[in-house]
Amino acid sequence: MAWRLGETALKAKAEAAAAAEDALPPVARDFYVEHPAVAALSPAHVEQLRAQLGIRVIGADCPRPVGSLLQASFPQYVLDAVEAAGYTHPTAVQRQAWPIIMKGRDLVALAETGSGKTLAFLLPALVHVNAQPVLREGEGPLALVLAPTRELAVQIHEESVRFGHPCGVSSVCLHGGVPKAPQVLALRKAPEVVVATPGRLTELLAKKKTELSRCTYVVVDEADRMLDLGFVPQLRGLLQQMRPDRQTLMFSATWPAEVQALASTFLLPGFLLLEVGGALVHAGKANTQIAQHVLVCSEPAKLGKLVGLLEALMDGSKILIFCNSKRRCDSLTRELRVDGWPCLAIHGDKSQEERDWVLQEFKDGRQPVLAATDVAQRGLDIKDIKYVINYDCPGTSEGYVHRIGRTGRAGASGCAYTLVTPEDARVAPDLVEVLRGSGQEVPSELAQLANAARYKSPAIPRN
Repeated sequence: MAWRLGETALKAKAEAAAAAEDALPPVARDFYVEHPAVAALSPAHVEQLRAQLGIRVIGADCPRPVGSLLQASFPQYVLDAVEAAGYTHPTAVQRQAWPIIMKGRDLVALAETGSGKTLAFLLPALVHVNAQPVLREGEGPLALVLAPTRELAVQIHEESVRFGHPCGVSSVCLHGGVPKAPQVLALRKAPEVVVATPGRLTELLAKKKTELSRCTYVVVDEADRMLDLGFVPQLRGLLQQMRPDRQTLMFSATWPAEVQALASTFLLPGFLLLEVGGALVHAGKANTQIAQHVLVCSEPAKLGKLVGLLEALMDGSKILIFCNSKRRCDSLTRELRVDGWPCLAIHGDKSQEERDWVLQEFKDGRQPVLAATDVAQRGLDIKDIKYVINYDCPGTSEGYVHRIGRTGRAGASGCAYTLVTPEDARVAPDLVEVLRGSGQEVPSELAQLANAARYKSPAIPRN
Protein backbone atom coordinates (compact mmCIF):
# COMPACT_ATOMS: atom_id res chain seq x y z
CA MET A 1 0.00 0.00 0.00
CA ALA A 2 1.03 3.60 -0.57
CA TRP A 3 1.43 4.39 3.13
CA ARG A 4 3.91 1.58 3.71
CA LEU A 5 7.31 3.14 3.30
CA GLY A 6 10.10 0.63 2.97
CA GLU A 7 12.91 0.51 5.50
CA THR A 8 15.37 1.81 2.91
CA ALA A 9 13.21 4.81 2.15
CA LEU A 10 12.74 5.56 5.84
CA LYS A 11 16.46 5.35 6.48
CA ALA A 12 17.19 7.64 3.56
CA LYS A 13 14.67 10.18 4.81
CA ALA A 14 16.14 10.06 8.31
CA GLU A 15 19.65 10.59 6.95
CA ALA A 16 18.45 13.45 4.79
CA ALA A 17 16.76 15.06 7.79
CA ALA A 18 19.94 14.75 9.85
CA ALA A 19 22.05 16.20 7.04
CA ALA A 20 19.73 19.17 6.69
CA GLU A 21 19.53 19.84 10.42
CA ASP A 22 22.50 22.21 10.47
CA ALA A 23 20.80 24.41 7.87
CA LEU A 24 17.58 24.67 9.89
CA PRO A 25 16.89 27.48 12.37
CA PRO A 26 17.53 26.66 16.04
CA VAL A 27 14.59 25.56 18.16
CA ALA A 28 13.19 27.97 20.75
CA ARG A 29 11.67 25.78 23.45
CA ASP A 30 12.09 27.26 26.94
CA PHE A 31 9.43 29.91 27.63
CA TYR A 32 8.86 29.29 31.30
CA VAL A 33 9.40 31.95 33.94
CA GLU A 34 8.44 30.69 37.36
CA HIS A 35 5.79 32.80 39.08
CA PRO A 36 6.89 34.15 42.50
CA ALA A 37 4.00 32.36 44.23
CA VAL A 38 5.11 29.07 42.68
CA ALA A 39 8.78 29.69 43.44
CA ALA A 40 7.85 30.22 47.09
CA LEU A 41 6.49 26.68 47.45
CA SER A 42 8.67 24.53 49.69
CA PRO A 43 9.54 20.95 48.68
CA ALA A 44 7.15 19.68 51.37
CA HIS A 45 4.37 21.92 50.07
CA VAL A 46 5.00 20.73 46.50
CA GLU A 47 4.81 17.11 47.61
CA GLN A 48 1.57 17.78 49.49
CA LEU A 49 0.08 19.64 46.52
CA ARG A 50 0.89 16.83 44.10
CA ALA A 51 -0.69 14.32 46.47
CA GLN A 52 -3.85 16.45 46.64
CA LEU A 53 -3.96 16.65 42.83
CA GLY A 54 -3.42 12.90 42.48
CA ILE A 55 -0.26 13.30 40.42
CA ARG A 56 3.21 11.80 40.63
CA VAL A 57 6.34 12.80 38.74
CA ILE A 58 9.27 10.53 37.95
CA GLY A 59 12.46 12.24 36.79
CA ALA A 60 14.91 14.93 37.82
CA ASP A 61 14.47 18.71 38.06
CA CYS A 62 10.74 18.81 37.49
CA PRO A 63 9.19 22.29 37.72
CA ARG A 64 6.72 22.88 40.53
CA PRO A 65 3.00 22.61 39.69
CA VAL A 66 1.18 25.87 39.02
CA GLY A 67 -2.13 27.01 40.44
CA SER A 68 -3.55 28.97 37.51
CA LEU A 69 -3.14 29.88 33.85
CA LEU A 70 -1.43 33.11 34.86
CA GLN A 71 1.23 31.21 36.77
CA ALA A 72 2.02 29.01 33.74
CA SER A 73 3.91 31.78 31.84
CA PHE A 74 1.41 31.94 28.99
CA PRO A 75 1.59 35.21 27.03
CA GLN A 76 -1.36 37.58 27.09
CA TYR A 77 -2.71 36.47 23.71
CA VAL A 78 -3.13 32.91 25.02
CA LEU A 79 -4.73 34.12 28.24
CA ASP A 80 -7.17 36.25 26.22
CA ALA A 81 -8.12 33.30 23.99
CA VAL A 82 -8.68 31.04 26.98
CA GLU A 83 -10.74 33.68 28.80
CA ALA A 84 -12.89 34.22 25.70
CA ALA A 85 -13.61 30.48 25.66
CA GLY A 86 -14.86 30.67 29.24
CA TYR A 87 -12.13 28.41 30.59
CA THR A 88 -10.98 29.26 34.11
CA HIS A 89 -9.85 26.33 36.27
CA PRO A 90 -6.95 24.12 35.13
CA THR A 91 -7.11 20.38 35.73
CA ALA A 92 -4.55 18.34 37.63
CA VAL A 93 -2.67 17.23 34.51
CA GLN A 94 -2.57 20.81 33.20
CA ARG A 95 -1.23 22.24 36.46
CA GLN A 96 1.85 20.02 36.28
CA ALA A 97 2.21 19.49 32.51
CA TRP A 98 2.14 23.19 31.58
CA PRO A 99 5.33 24.16 33.46
CA ILE A 100 7.09 21.02 32.22
CA ILE A 101 6.17 21.64 28.58
CA MET A 102 6.67 25.42 28.72
CA LYS A 103 10.14 24.70 30.13
CA GLY A 104 10.88 22.77 26.93
CA ARG A 105 11.16 19.34 28.55
CA ASP A 106 10.12 16.11 26.87
CA LEU A 107 7.23 14.44 28.69
CA VAL A 108 5.28 11.21 29.00
CA ALA A 109 1.92 11.83 30.68
CA LEU A 110 -0.22 8.90 31.80
CA ALA A 111 -3.75 10.30 31.80
CA GLU A 112 -7.17 9.21 30.61
CA THR A 113 -9.33 10.96 28.04
CA GLY A 114 -11.35 13.62 29.86
CA SER A 115 -8.47 14.66 32.14
CA GLY A 116 -7.83 17.88 30.23
CA LYS A 117 -4.81 16.54 28.39
CA THR A 118 -5.73 18.18 25.06
CA LEU A 119 -5.27 21.71 26.39
CA ALA A 120 -2.28 20.47 28.37
CA PHE A 121 -0.38 20.13 25.10
CA LEU A 122 -2.28 22.55 22.81
CA LEU A 123 -1.78 25.80 24.73
CA PRO A 124 2.01 25.38 24.98
CA ALA A 125 1.99 24.46 21.27
CA LEU A 126 0.59 27.91 20.46
CA VAL A 127 3.45 29.55 22.33
CA HIS A 128 6.01 27.24 20.72
CA VAL A 129 4.97 27.83 17.11
CA ASN A 130 4.71 31.61 17.55
CA ALA A 131 8.30 31.66 18.81
CA GLN A 132 9.75 29.93 15.72
CA PRO A 133 10.73 31.58 12.41
CA VAL A 134 7.72 32.01 10.12
CA LEU A 135 6.91 29.13 7.78
CA ARG A 136 7.14 29.68 4.04
CA GLU A 137 4.50 28.44 1.64
CA GLY A 138 4.81 24.70 1.12
CA GLU A 139 6.80 24.07 4.29
CA GLY A 140 5.57 21.46 6.70
CA PRO A 141 4.15 22.21 10.16
CA LEU A 142 5.95 23.46 13.23
CA ALA A 143 3.75 21.36 15.54
CA LEU A 144 2.36 17.90 14.86
CA VAL A 145 -0.26 16.05 16.90
CA LEU A 146 -0.69 12.35 16.07
CA ALA A 147 -3.96 10.67 17.07
CA PRO A 148 -5.02 7.02 16.59
CA THR A 149 -8.55 7.63 15.27
CA ARG A 150 -10.35 10.02 12.95
CA GLU A 151 -12.75 11.04 15.68
CA LEU A 152 -10.01 11.99 18.12
CA ALA A 153 -8.05 13.83 15.41
CA VAL A 154 -11.13 15.88 14.51
CA GLN A 155 -11.82 16.72 18.16
CA ILE A 156 -8.24 17.87 18.77
CA HIS A 157 -8.32 19.90 15.55
CA GLU A 158 -11.53 21.63 16.64
CA GLU A 159 -9.85 22.68 19.89
CA SER A 160 -6.74 23.76 17.97
CA VAL A 161 -8.86 26.02 15.75
CA ARG A 162 -10.88 27.30 18.70
CA PHE A 163 -7.84 28.43 20.66
CA GLY A 164 -5.34 28.85 17.83
CA HIS A 165 -7.29 31.19 15.56
CA PRO A 166 -7.34 34.08 18.08
CA CYS A 167 -3.59 33.52 18.55
CA GLY A 168 -2.80 33.70 14.83
CA VAL A 169 -2.09 29.97 14.55
CA SER A 170 -3.64 27.91 11.73
CA SER A 171 -4.38 24.20 11.92
CA VAL A 172 -5.12 21.41 9.43
CA CYS A 173 -6.58 17.96 10.15
CA LEU A 174 -5.39 14.95 8.13
CA HIS A 175 -7.25 11.65 8.34
CA GLY A 176 -8.65 8.93 6.16
CA GLY A 177 -12.22 8.46 5.06
CA VAL A 178 -12.36 11.76 3.16
CA PRO A 179 -10.76 12.98 -0.11
CA LYS A 180 -7.10 13.97 0.02
CA ALA A 181 -7.34 16.98 -2.32
CA PRO A 182 -8.74 19.50 0.21
CA GLN A 183 -6.14 18.39 2.74
CA VAL A 184 -3.33 18.84 0.20
CA LEU A 185 -4.57 22.33 -0.66
CA ALA A 186 -4.66 23.23 3.04
CA LEU A 187 -1.09 21.96 3.51
CA ARG A 188 0.16 24.27 0.75
CA LYS A 189 -0.84 27.24 2.91
CA ALA A 190 1.82 26.25 5.47
CA PRO A 191 -0.33 25.68 8.58
CA GLU A 192 1.61 25.90 11.81
CA VAL A 193 -0.22 22.93 13.38
CA VAL A 194 -1.14 19.61 11.78
CA VAL A 195 -3.36 17.12 13.60
CA ALA A 196 -3.20 13.75 11.85
CA THR A 197 -3.73 10.03 11.97
CA PRO A 198 -0.49 8.17 11.20
CA GLY A 199 -1.80 6.43 8.09
CA ARG A 200 -2.99 9.52 6.21
CA LEU A 201 0.08 11.58 7.15
CA THR A 202 2.45 8.81 6.05
CA GLU A 203 0.58 8.53 2.77
CA LEU A 204 0.83 12.27 2.07
CA LEU A 205 4.51 12.29 3.00
CA ALA A 206 5.14 9.43 0.57
CA LYS A 207 3.46 11.51 -2.15
CA LYS A 208 5.63 14.51 -1.15
CA LYS A 209 2.58 16.62 -0.32
CA THR A 210 4.21 17.81 2.90
CA GLU A 211 7.42 17.37 4.88
CA LEU A 212 8.53 17.43 8.51
CA SER A 213 11.91 19.18 8.50
CA ARG A 214 10.53 22.24 10.32
CA CYS A 215 8.51 20.23 12.84
CA THR A 216 9.92 20.92 16.31
CA TYR A 217 6.95 20.10 18.58
CA VAL A 218 5.44 16.61 18.41
CA VAL A 219 2.59 15.09 20.40
CA VAL A 220 1.70 11.39 20.30
CA ASP A 221 -1.77 11.17 21.84
CA GLU A 222 -3.18 7.88 23.14
CA ALA A 223 0.07 6.05 22.47
CA ASP A 224 -1.28 2.79 23.90
CA ARG A 225 -4.23 2.95 21.51
CA MET A 226 -1.72 3.43 18.67
CA LEU A 227 -0.24 0.09 19.70
CA ASP A 228 -3.66 -1.57 19.78
CA LEU A 229 -4.36 -0.42 16.22
CA GLY A 230 -0.97 -1.46 14.84
CA PHE A 231 0.36 2.03 14.14
CA VAL A 232 3.81 1.56 15.70
CA PRO A 233 5.64 1.07 12.34
CA GLN A 234 4.11 4.28 10.98
CA LEU A 235 4.89 6.11 14.23
CA ARG A 236 8.51 5.06 14.08
CA GLY A 237 8.72 6.05 10.43
CA LEU A 238 7.28 9.49 11.11
CA LEU A 239 9.44 10.24 14.14
CA GLN A 240 12.57 9.13 12.30
CA GLN A 241 11.96 11.82 9.68
CA MET A 242 12.04 14.68 12.18
CA ARG A 243 14.97 16.60 13.57
CA PRO A 244 16.26 14.99 16.77
CA ASP A 245 16.27 18.24 18.78
CA ARG A 246 12.48 18.54 18.62
CA GLN A 247 10.32 18.59 21.74
CA THR A 248 8.34 15.36 22.03
CA LEU A 249 5.30 14.72 24.23
CA MET A 250 3.58 11.38 24.64
CA PHE A 251 0.17 10.87 26.26
CA SER A 252 -1.14 7.43 27.17
CA ALA A 253 -3.74 5.90 29.47
CA THR A 254 -1.45 2.98 30.31
CA TRP A 255 2.30 2.30 30.39
CA PRO A 256 2.93 -1.02 28.62
CA ALA A 257 6.41 -2.14 27.63
CA GLU A 258 5.88 -1.12 23.99
CA VAL A 259 5.05 2.47 24.97
CA GLN A 260 8.07 2.52 27.27
CA ALA A 261 10.24 1.40 24.34
CA LEU A 262 8.86 4.17 22.12
CA ALA A 263 9.53 6.77 24.81
CA SER A 264 13.10 5.63 25.44
CA THR A 265 13.82 5.66 21.70
CA PHE A 266 12.25 8.93 20.61
CA LEU A 267 12.21 11.21 23.66
CA LEU A 268 15.31 13.09 24.75
CA PRO A 269 17.27 11.66 27.70
CA GLY A 270 15.98 13.03 30.97
CA PHE A 271 12.34 13.14 29.93
CA LEU A 272 9.80 13.36 32.73
CA LEU A 273 7.04 10.86 33.48
CA LEU A 274 3.83 12.38 34.82
CA GLU A 275 1.27 10.00 36.31
CA VAL A 276 -2.24 11.39 36.82
CA GLY A 277 -4.92 9.80 38.96
CA GLY A 278 -2.85 6.75 39.86
CA ALA A 279 -2.65 5.48 36.29
CA LEU A 280 0.13 3.03 37.20
CA VAL A 281 -1.32 1.91 40.52
CA HIS A 282 -4.90 1.68 39.26
CA ALA A 283 -4.26 0.12 35.86
CA GLY A 284 -7.15 -2.25 35.17
CA LYS A 285 -9.29 -0.78 37.97
CA ALA A 286 -12.59 0.97 37.38
CA ASN A 287 -13.47 4.52 38.40
CA THR A 288 -15.10 4.34 41.83
CA GLN A 289 -17.45 7.18 40.79
CA ILE A 290 -19.19 4.74 38.43
CA ALA A 291 -21.97 2.52 39.79
CA GLN A 292 -21.53 -0.85 38.07
CA HIS A 293 -24.33 -3.36 37.52
CA VAL A 294 -23.85 -6.78 35.90
CA LEU A 295 -26.94 -8.62 34.65
CA VAL A 296 -26.49 -12.31 33.85
CA CYS A 297 -28.92 -13.70 31.29
CA SER A 298 -29.15 -15.93 28.24
CA GLU A 299 -28.27 -14.64 24.78
CA PRO A 300 -31.93 -14.60 23.58
CA ALA A 301 -32.95 -12.62 26.67
CA LYS A 302 -30.49 -9.77 26.06
CA LEU A 303 -32.71 -7.60 23.88
CA GLY A 304 -35.52 -7.70 26.42
CA LYS A 305 -33.08 -6.81 29.21
CA LEU A 306 -31.78 -3.87 27.17
CA VAL A 307 -35.26 -2.54 26.43
CA GLY A 308 -36.12 -2.81 30.11
CA LEU A 309 -33.03 -0.78 30.97
CA LEU A 310 -33.85 1.89 28.40
CA GLU A 311 -37.40 2.17 29.75
CA ALA A 312 -36.04 2.66 33.26
CA LEU A 313 -33.16 4.99 32.38
CA MET A 314 -34.50 7.11 29.54
CA ASP A 315 -34.78 10.64 30.93
CA GLY A 316 -33.11 12.62 28.15
CA SER A 317 -29.62 11.72 29.37
CA LYS A 318 -27.06 10.32 26.95
CA ILE A 319 -26.81 6.53 26.83
CA LEU A 320 -23.88 4.78 25.13
CA ILE A 321 -24.41 1.12 24.15
CA PHE A 322 -21.40 -1.03 23.25
CA CYS A 323 -21.53 -3.93 20.80
CA ASN A 324 -18.70 -6.29 19.86
CA SER A 325 -19.21 -6.19 16.09
CA LYS A 326 -20.30 -3.77 13.37
CA ARG A 327 -23.05 -6.14 12.27
CA ARG A 328 -24.45 -6.38 15.79
CA CYS A 329 -24.25 -2.62 16.16
CA ASP A 330 -26.29 -2.03 13.00
CA SER A 331 -28.86 -4.76 13.66
CA LEU A 332 -29.43 -3.63 17.25
CA THR A 333 -29.87 -0.03 16.12
CA ARG A 334 -32.45 -1.09 13.54
CA GLU A 335 -34.42 -3.07 16.13
CA LEU A 336 -34.39 -0.19 18.60
CA ARG A 337 -35.43 2.38 16.01
CA VAL A 338 -38.30 0.17 14.85
CA ASP A 339 -39.51 0.23 18.45
CA GLY A 340 -39.25 4.02 18.51
CA TRP A 341 -36.01 4.50 20.44
CA PRO A 342 -33.89 7.54 19.36
CA CYS A 343 -30.79 5.48 18.60
CA LEU A 344 -28.01 5.86 16.02
CA ALA A 345 -24.97 3.67 15.30
CA ILE A 346 -21.28 4.43 14.83
CA HIS A 347 -18.47 2.11 13.77
CA GLY A 348 -15.51 1.90 11.42
CA ASP A 349 -17.49 1.06 8.27
CA LYS A 350 -19.49 4.28 8.41
CA SER A 351 -18.36 7.09 6.11
CA GLN A 352 -16.62 10.00 7.78
CA GLU A 353 -19.52 12.28 6.89
CA GLU A 354 -22.01 9.92 8.54
CA ARG A 355 -19.84 9.43 11.61
CA ASP A 356 -19.50 13.19 12.08
CA TRP A 357 -23.26 13.64 11.74
CA VAL A 358 -24.04 10.80 14.16
CA LEU A 359 -21.65 12.17 16.79
CA GLN A 360 -23.12 15.66 16.48
CA GLU A 361 -26.67 14.32 16.84
CA PHE A 362 -25.58 12.43 19.96
CA LYS A 363 -23.63 15.34 21.45
CA ASP A 364 -26.52 17.75 20.91
CA GLY A 365 -28.99 15.30 22.48
CA ARG A 366 -31.26 15.03 19.45
CA GLN A 367 -30.50 11.29 19.36
CA PRO A 368 -29.53 10.52 22.98
CA VAL A 369 -28.85 6.80 22.46
CA LEU A 370 -25.70 5.75 20.58
CA ALA A 371 -24.78 2.15 19.72
CA ALA A 372 -21.05 1.82 19.09
CA THR A 373 -18.26 -0.62 18.55
CA ASP A 374 -14.95 -0.04 20.27
CA VAL A 375 -14.17 2.74 17.79
CA ALA A 376 -15.78 4.85 20.54
CA GLN A 377 -13.88 3.18 23.36
CA ARG A 378 -11.27 5.90 23.56
CA GLY A 379 -10.88 9.38 22.27
CA LEU A 380 -14.52 10.41 22.02
CA ASP A 381 -14.54 13.44 24.28
CA ILE A 382 -18.24 13.50 25.19
CA LYS A 383 -18.33 14.64 28.79
CA ASP A 384 -21.97 14.20 29.77
CA ILE A 385 -22.68 10.52 29.07
CA LYS A 386 -24.72 9.38 32.06
CA TYR A 387 -25.12 5.68 31.25
CA VAL A 388 -22.98 3.06 29.53
CA ILE A 389 -24.54 -0.28 28.61
CA ASN A 390 -22.37 -3.17 27.48
CA TYR A 391 -24.91 -5.03 25.36
CA ASP A 392 -22.09 -7.38 24.42
CA CYS A 393 -19.64 -8.16 27.20
CA PRO A 394 -16.08 -7.02 26.36
CA GLY A 395 -13.49 -9.75 26.06
CA THR A 396 -11.04 -8.36 28.63
CA SER A 397 -11.20 -6.54 31.95
CA GLU A 398 -9.15 -3.71 30.43
CA GLY A 399 -11.71 -3.33 27.66
CA TYR A 400 -14.46 -3.29 30.28
CA VAL A 401 -12.75 -0.56 32.30
CA HIS A 402 -12.18 1.61 29.25
CA ARG A 403 -15.74 1.19 28.03
CA ILE A 404 -17.42 2.12 31.28
CA GLY A 405 -14.94 4.99 31.61
CA ARG A 406 -16.99 6.89 29.03
CA THR A 407 -19.21 7.87 31.97
CA GLY A 408 -18.21 9.27 35.35
CA ARG A 409 -15.93 11.86 33.76
CA ALA A 410 -14.26 14.88 35.37
CA GLY A 411 -15.44 13.99 38.88
CA ALA A 412 -19.06 13.37 37.90
CA SER A 413 -20.88 10.19 38.85
CA GLY A 414 -21.95 7.66 36.24
CA CYS A 415 -23.67 4.33 35.84
CA ALA A 416 -22.72 1.26 33.81
CA TYR A 417 -24.68 -1.90 33.01
CA THR A 418 -23.18 -5.04 31.49
CA LEU A 419 -25.12 -7.98 30.07
CA VAL A 420 -23.24 -11.24 30.60
CA THR A 421 -24.21 -14.62 29.13
CA PRO A 422 -22.81 -18.13 29.72
CA GLU A 423 -20.79 -17.62 26.53
CA ASP A 424 -18.91 -14.85 28.38
CA ALA A 425 -17.80 -17.17 31.19
CA ARG A 426 -14.12 -16.77 30.28
CA VAL A 427 -14.08 -13.10 31.30
CA ALA A 428 -16.34 -13.54 34.35
CA PRO A 429 -13.49 -14.04 36.88
CA ASP A 430 -11.83 -10.82 35.72
CA LEU A 431 -15.12 -8.92 35.97
CA VAL A 432 -15.52 -10.15 39.53
CA GLU A 433 -12.05 -8.79 40.37
CA VAL A 434 -12.81 -5.40 38.81
CA LEU A 435 -16.09 -5.12 40.72
CA ARG A 436 -14.47 -6.07 44.01
CA GLY A 437 -11.53 -3.74 43.36
CA SER A 438 -13.87 -0.77 43.02
CA GLY A 439 -16.08 -1.70 45.98
CA GLN A 440 -19.06 -2.86 43.90
CA GLU A 441 -21.50 -5.63 44.65
CA VAL A 442 -20.84 -8.92 42.84
CA PRO A 443 -24.12 -10.58 41.77
CA SER A 444 -24.42 -14.21 42.82
CA GLU A 445 -25.11 -15.21 39.20
CA LEU A 446 -21.81 -13.66 38.09
CA ALA A 447 -19.92 -15.31 40.95
CA GLN A 448 -21.47 -18.63 39.92
CA LEU A 449 -20.40 -18.08 36.32
CA ALA A 450 -16.88 -17.13 37.42
CA ASN A 451 -16.55 -20.24 39.57
CA ALA A 452 -17.76 -22.38 36.69
CA ALA A 453 -15.12 -20.82 34.46
CA ARG A 454 -12.35 -21.38 37.01
CA TYR A 455 -13.19 -25.02 37.53
CA LYS A 456 -14.47 -25.65 34.00
CA SER A 457 -17.78 -26.96 35.27
CA PRO A 458 -21.12 -26.05 33.68
CA ALA A 459 -23.25 -23.29 35.16
CA ILE A 460 -26.78 -22.28 34.26
CA PRO A 461 -27.29 -18.64 35.34
CA ARG A 462 -30.76 -17.34 36.07
CA ASN A 463 -32.38 -14.89 33.65
